[in-house]
Amino acid sequence: MTDALYLEDLTVGQTFVSPTHALDAAQIKAFAGAFDPQPFHLDETAAKGTFFGGLAASGWHTAAITMKLLTATTPGIAGGLIGAGGEISWPQATRPGDVLQVTSEILEVKPSRSRPERGMVTMRSETRNQRGEVVQVLVSKLVVPKRHPG
Repeated sequence: MTDALYLEDLTVGQTFVSPTHALDAAQIKAFAGAFDPQPFHLDETAAKGTFFGGLAASGWHTAAITMKLLTATTPGIAGGLIGAGGEISWPQATRPGDVLQVTSEILEVKPSRSRPERGMVTMRSETRNQRGEVVQVLVSKLVVPKRHPG
């Protein structure tokens, strides 16, 4: 990966913005059919009488799109996005026609005491739609290599 970021390059408060992804009903239904086959993800008519009041993407679909957008954000993390845990929430449904974008902020950078070649980074990523509404919040712990171990 060119221009990859190592632990030494990351600072608390640093932010990154991803490219965008436009979502339509066909994508929502295809993902749901394969991975989350519930009526509010599969059928507009059936979805009207549910909690969502209309077709909504699976939260896991939003999470998958978020991951795609995070991996497309440049510069990227050296060695890739290696997760060591996290918390996820979906404060609002993702809908057909939404254009998603992720803004991430570094919350903590912590060199490992036992593994001098790496450290842990805590990152908060908000996935927003075209209206700026937050549809997902992901706080993740990432394993990030050091450029100069030791």
